[in-house]
Amino acid sequence: MPCCVQDEQSVESKKIDKDLRREQHTVRKQVKVLLLGAGESGKSTFLKQMRIIHGQGYETDDLARCKVPILHNIVRNMKTLLQGRLLLDISWHGEPLDEESQLVVDYNAKTELDAQIFQESYYQLIKMLWTESTIQEVFDRRREFQLNDNAEYFFDNLDRLADPTGQPVQQDLLRLRKKTTGIKEEIFNIKKVPFLMVDVGGQRLQRHKWFKCFDQSVTSVLFFVASSAYDQVIVEDKRTPRLEESCNIFDTIVNNKCFKEVSIILFLNKTDLLIRKLPIVDFSQYFPQFKGNARVVKEVQDYLLDMFDNVRRNRDRALFHHFTTATDTSNIKYVFDAVKDTILQNNLRQLMLQ
Repeated sequence: MPCCVQDEQSVESKKIDKDLRREQHTVRKQVKVLLLGAGESGKSTFLKQMRIIHGQGYETDDLARCKVPILHNIVRNMKTLLQGRLLLDISWHGEPLDEESQLVVDYNAKTELDAQIFQESYYQLIKMLWTESTIQEVFDRRREFQLNDNAEYFFDNLDRLADPTGQPVQQDLLRLRKKTTGIKEEIFNIKKVPFLMVDVGGQRLQRHKWFKCFDQSVTSVLFFVASSAYDQVIVEDKRTPRLEESCNIFDTIVNNKCFKEVSIILFLNKTDLLIRKLPIVDFSQYFPQFKGNARVVKEVQDYLLDMFDNVRRNRDRALFHHFTTATDTSNIKYVFDAVKDTILQNNLRQLMLQ
């Protein structure tokens, strides 16, 4: 074999070895963070916030692309309210609106919808229905059926969102509800360290995919709980209380031997909704063992924190926790500034053990 060919192969081999060493170093340095929790606890919203705070953010085109999905959310939410009226057997307060609302009732995921169609066919109808006292009564009893948390926000901003020439704002994108299926990963460079964040669907049918992510490369687990869901049941069986479901999942995670050396941080999320709900829906009605003041947010939050903390079998380390509102960018920025130091310290400890 000619020497020049051997030299070329040697150079190429050294380059490959160098690339492999660089990749190995990057992987060892990389921080892998799992976002876990039951469905609708705020994991995907948190990941969007990470992109806003530490990633490339959302450009004009990104916001424009979420316009139609938002309109689908709006129609779907109104359909849920109309179905809720029948479920709760609530009669129309005035003239029956069954005929007028049939367009919304007939809506499904395959219904053709864009900004123009929404403006011409749905906008005035949904605006009228939202202000109708019957629908407001149904909305007040939403805990008795499954309605997205974003419903009130989108209905209150209907005029702006229905404008065909208008464009969604960042807060609209954060409120947009899309069920997570499969595993979604994004990398953010924070303090020159790559953070690999892994978002896995929280519905029961999606949880078998979690175990694919449980390996020795995991640095930290952020576990999300919808603290405002104390009066709601899960979508899957419409029977199990949501906080009971969340606590059972947390039990399996925090006591899993895979995470013995992993920092687990509890995010008691949706504080904004909790604050609004406590004066209206009696917390002690759903947790009779609670002996505090059911209208005082801190007392309720402390009770929920103890409930989750008590399932931990290993008491050698304190449970890191934060009370969060995932749709509030400033809140998440403040919280994550504290969280990332904990995660980086744990990552450094793991590297020293390797």
